[in-house]
Amino acid sequence: MKYVIIGGVAGGATAAARMRRADEFAEIVMFEKGKYISYANCGLPYYIGGTIGDRDKLFLQTPATFGDKFNVDVRTESEVLAIDTEAKIVQVRRSDDSVYTESYDKLLLSPGASPVRPPLKGIDSAGIFTLRNVEDTDRIKNYMTSSKVKDAVVVGAGFIGLEMAENLVHAGAQVSVVERDNQVMAPVDFSIASHVHQHLLQKGVRLFLEESVERFEKKGDKIEVSFSSGISLVTDMVILSIGVRPETGLAKAAGLKIGETGGIWVDEYLETSVKDVYAIGDAIEFPHPVTGKPWLNYLAGPANRQGRIVADNMVFGNRIKYEGAIGTSVAKVFDMTVASTGLAAKRLKQQGIEYASSTTHSASHAGYYPDALPLTIKLTFDPRSGKLYGGQCIGYDGVDKRIDQIALAIKNNGTVYDLAKIEHCYAPPFSSAKDPVAIAGYVAGNIVSGAMPVVMWNQVQQMDHKNILLLDVRTRDEFAFGAIPGSVNIPLEELRSRIDELSADKEIYIYCAIGLRGYLALKILTLRGFKNVRNLSGGYKTYLAATAPVINRTASVLEEGKTEGNTGNMDNIKIKTVKIDACGLQCPGPIMKVKQAIDSIGEGERVEIAATDAGFSRDAQAWCNTTGNLLISNSEEKGKYTVVIEKGSPKTCEIVTSCNGKAKTLIMFSDDLDKALATFVLANGAAATGQKVSIFFTFWGLNVIKKVAKPKVKKDIFGRMFGMMLPSSSRKLHLSKMSMLGIGDKMMRYIMKQKGIDSLESLRQQALDSGVEFIACQMSMDVMGVKREELLDDVTVGGVATYMERAENANVNLFV
Repeated sequence: MKYVIIGGVAGGATAAARMRRADEFAEIVMFEKGKYISYANCGLPYYIGGTIGDRDKLFLQTPATFGDKFNVDVRTESEVLAIDTEAKIVQVRRSDDSVYTESYDKLLLSPGASPVRPPLKGIDSAGIFTLRNVEDTDRIKNYMTSSKVKDAVVVGAGFIGLEMAENLVHAGAQVSVVERDNQVMAPVDFSIASHVHQHLLQKGVRLFLEESVERFEKKGDKIEVSFSSGISLVTDMVILSIGVRPETGLAKAAGLKIGETGGIWVDEYLETSVKDVYAIGDAIEFPHPVTGKPWLNYLAGPANRQGRIVADNMVFGNRIKYEGAIGTSVAKVFDMTVASTGLAAKRLKQQGIEYASSTTHSASHAGYYPDALPLTIKLTFDPRSGKLYGGQCIGYDGVDKRIDQIALAIKNNGTVYDLAKIEHCYAPPFSSAKDPVAIAGYVAGNIVSGAMPVVMWNQVQQMDHKNILLLDVRTRDEFAFGAIPGSVNIPLEELRSRIDELSADKEIYIYCAIGLRGYLALKILTLRGFKNVRNLSGGYKTYLAATAPVINRTASVLEEGKTEGNTGNMDNIKIKTVKIDACGLQCPGPIMKVKQAIDSIGEGERVEIAATDAGFSRDAQAWCNTTGNLLISNSEEKGKYTVVIEKGSPKTCEIVTSCNGKAKTLIMFSDDLDKALATFVLANGAAATGQKVSIFFTFWGLNVIKKVAKPKVKKDIFGRMFGMMLPSSSRKLHLSKMSMLGIGDKMMRYIMKQKGIDSLESLRQQALDSGVEFIACQMSMDVMGVKREELLDDVTVGGVATYMERAENANVNLFV
């Protein structure tokens, strides 16, 4: 029996070795268009970046060693030009351009896929490369050496694109990544990819999302990359990682069936539409085990498995069925690991498959053991049966282990309940007694059973605040350092005693930091009769990551050992440094520890804090800018952020002129009718000039923004007393002078109407329509027994930190 294999990488080489183990006497001929076979394709970016220093380590086998070991006739630099399936011969061109034919009894196609090169102007210019094989790698490596590349643009943010971005950074280049989609890494959902966005920015990679390249233009030694939006970048080198397409030219010319997705059609035995012709690898399409619909899967693992199966079927006859691949993949992006398996939520939505999802945040191992790093798992599943559809995982340690477990469950038609049944090995350095996969299974099971109705981050972002109460059950400190706009803060520990502040008639969305306290709050409310309650899946951490803007930053911190105004050598200067370990603490834990330490040291001394909260690292510069301290360094290694801050002198007052600060803030402390009118006239005037205006309503000022028709709410005795003594709405406000038991108030409103002057209520609505921000003081509401439901729907609730943040960026602050 004579077997001919076209393609000697991954699946082709695996099939040849398996054939020999199955049949010692068969004739096996393997054609490879390039010079090399069985090389580490996935290792190419790491060789370019210098992580893999020895080029020879990329080659698992040489043609000679492979041929000798398995008695295979390996013919490299031999391109198969055509297949005659009736005569069972292939036409081959040698490296010297001579052509000959070779016969076969059974034929295997493993041609792989080729990089996409769109027909853009200038795409063939020197310095523009694709990366698919060893030859591409050598060209890139040589160009980087000869041209001294300092700046590079990667077009396409898939797995290979981001691996190239990382390795180009390691090679010393400033890297910009351009992606047509609104996220990197298409196999994962946006909420997972958003973590990668911030990590890339932190590593100095510039991101240009939702941008399409329109043309390339060579300008001397540089390349100008122009986007359709009008933006252009000038760079030394461009890597195209736009995607790949299956190599089907030979198959089409030979009359083989091509499937609906553009790959070579094969049956469950991996045989094509023509008898004795088989195909494997990137070139084939095969039904997805979850959807049953054909798809293309460009992964080395499935290709190697297909090679084993097809070898047995070609030697022994069609007896082993291929079950299909679900697309289990993993990538390293600097210190972060991202992995996915099965179908993400966006793919299920595209295919019209009903699904539910859950997001959980855990630690990679026991929190009390050093270096417990954050780990996020997202599951997709059938909302009724709990059947698993997909899983995504992102973190710094243990990601691959968890995604492999989820993948096995999916391939065995498992459910979310099966994840909880997995018996995980446990020791503090490796996991927790409740492994992150088990926790993900528990949470998803609660969603399926109805024990925990959930709401997603994007639903909260688009929610209607008129009909829904957004309840933050984190601590007051956490709330002060940042919250979802429009939310009301009632810490979990206070919820039972303040439950009468909530209306059972209104839908309530609850959130905490990661979801656990939100679930506990949900159970408290539902067990006390509240019906319409949902918990934010993944908590504030997921919401914050998914809504964080992508802002390309330049380096803004000084080198370690240098201070502003003194960039000389300071190696001999010993600066007192207090070291703090805040690993495992969620926001605001790290920043509060920094504040305590800064307060305890003298000017010029330093605090070095290690934390695993990425948000703390991102906010460190802003915190220093606000407090007058100096950010010395901000570094990251494998998910641990180390920030060094030097205590500065008290921040001097900064004069804000009309040339820089344009915002206006007003504190509405009074509920006098005339003062309220003046406040809204001023606010509307400022808003009309395009300025940002915020009004902070505190104490008596809350009466100005009360509804006329207020819902019934439960109040304690003091709240009811305040309710009887205070104006019930803006219509009951009095003048500060000449009220005359209400006669003056009515006279004022009458004269305004006669003069064509807008009423207080009309001016107030105009302010809202103009985008003026209304903020009600949470503390004042608590003291005076005012419930959120009594205030206008457009009002947000905040604390002093909210006001101070607005005031600091304003050039006018008025107290009325």
